[in-house]
Amino acid sequence: MTHAVIPGAEAWSHIGSGDVGALVIHGFTGNPSSMREVAEVFGAAGFHVELPRLAGHGTTVEEMMDTRWADWTRDAEHALAQLRIRCSKVVVVGLSMGGAITLWLASRHIDLAGIVCINPTTQSSAKKLFGARLAVKMGKKSLPAIGSDIADPAVKESSYDATPLAAAVSLFADGLKPLSKKYPAITIPLLLITSTNDHVVNPQESAFLMGTYGGTAEQVMLERSFHVATQDYEKDVIHTRALEFAKRVTA
Repeated sequence: MTHAVIPGAEAWSHIGSGDVGALVIHGFTGNPSSMREVAEVFGAAGFHVELPRLAGHGTTVEEMMDTRWADWTRDAEHALAQLRIRCSKVVVVGLSMGGAITLWLASRHIDLAGIVCINPTTQSSAKKLFGARLAVKMGKKSLPAIGSDIADPAVKESSYDATPLAAAVSLFADGLKPLSKKYPAITIPLLLITSTNDHVVNPQESAFLMGTYGGTAEQVMLERSFHVATQDYEKDVIHTRALEFAKRVTA
């Protein structure tokens, strides 16, 4: 069955003018709309851009229930390959789970020029994983929504109204648990952007990444924005700092 894509949640691709590219990745239960402005900023600066819609996202939460970490990372790998047809210097920018996928790509592709992680989820919690697995075993399919954590009351994220449990288990068990052991070995330059008031991903997960990361890392703290900072009060700060960083590491 083909599921209709939510208006505005489509993938986005842009042909740039030089030899630099940006892969932009959205978060868990979100879709490309949360990262579209970031992608367009890079496009306007001459970067080739790929903003994929990850499997199960941007349609219905029921479709996402059948997707897993391997599906989302496969889509990110495919988008990276498409970008590399057009350019040789690539920066990856990810929000939330997109930040985790960004780190996963960095652990596999040492030739990336730099990575930008915005409120990334970086650790698997044994307590959360146990609780989610138990709920799945008991037949529960979803939990309340985690989307649209935005301080600006005029903005609402186009995200799902529920959190698919089996998919969340895969994020923790297949994604974050093995990935968190790899941070000391990653040496690609990192720009980490962290909201101090994040109600979805504890800012301590950014602190953990800063404390274990193997490469050069700089951190920007956002005081007025919540989790979906790319659509919040300080989105312009993200645009400016991410683009400045990307230009520097691809120079």
